[in-house]
Amino acid sequence: MKADTNEQLLLKGLASNDSRAIETIYKDNFNMVQAFILNNNGSYDDARDIFQEAMITLYEKAQSESFVLTCQIKTYVYSVCRRLWLKRLQQTGRYSNTLDNLDETVPVEEDLEIHEKRNAEFAIMDRALNSLGEPCKSLLEAFYLQKQDMQRIAAAFGYTNADNAKNQKYKCLMRLKKLFFAQYNIGE
Repeated sequence: MKADTNEQLLLKGLASNDSRAIETIYKDNFNMVQAFILNNNGSYDDARDIFQEAMITLYEKAQSESFVLTCQIKTYVYSVCRRLWLKRLQQTGRYSNTLDNLDETVPVEEDLEIHEKRNAEFAIMDRALNSLGEPCKSLLEAFYLQKQDMQRIAAAFGYTNADNAKNQKYKCLMRLKKLFFAQYNIGE
C-alpha cells in the first residue's frame, strides 16, 4: 500500500531541501512527537532533539532512490521518534523497563514492515468485502462490525429463523475467505 501522492511530494520536497515541504512535515508531526515525549519523562527540548534526529533519518531515507514509503509520514516519524526516545531513556537510566541488551528491541523497520503488511491485508480484505456482493456484505457487517445477534439479523434480512441466518453467514464467510485468499496470493 503506497503512501498517497501528497506524501510522496512531501518526501521529494524533503529530499531536495524544499523549505515548504520541511515546514509541512514539521507542522503535521511535531505536536504528536512532543506529546509522546512529554508523556514519557521528557521535556520540550528533548522533543525538539528527537524530532530533529527523526527528520534527519527521514531526509537520508528520502534521498535514497531505493526507499519507498509504504505508510504515512506520521507513522514513520512517530516510529523513529519512539525508538530514539526509548533508546535515550535506556541510556540515561530513566526507562523503567530496561532491557539487558538493546539489540533485543525491535528495529523500526520491522515495526513498519509489520504495520505495512497489516495495512496491505486490510486493503485486500476491504476489496474482497466490496466484491462479495449483497446480501453477504451487509450480513457480515451486521454480525461482525455492528455486533448484531442472529435473531435480529434473521428479522432484518428476511430469514425464517436464526439458524438459517447463521447458515447464510457461514456461506458468506467462506465466500469472503475464498475472495480474500485469491487476492492475497496474487499480491505475494
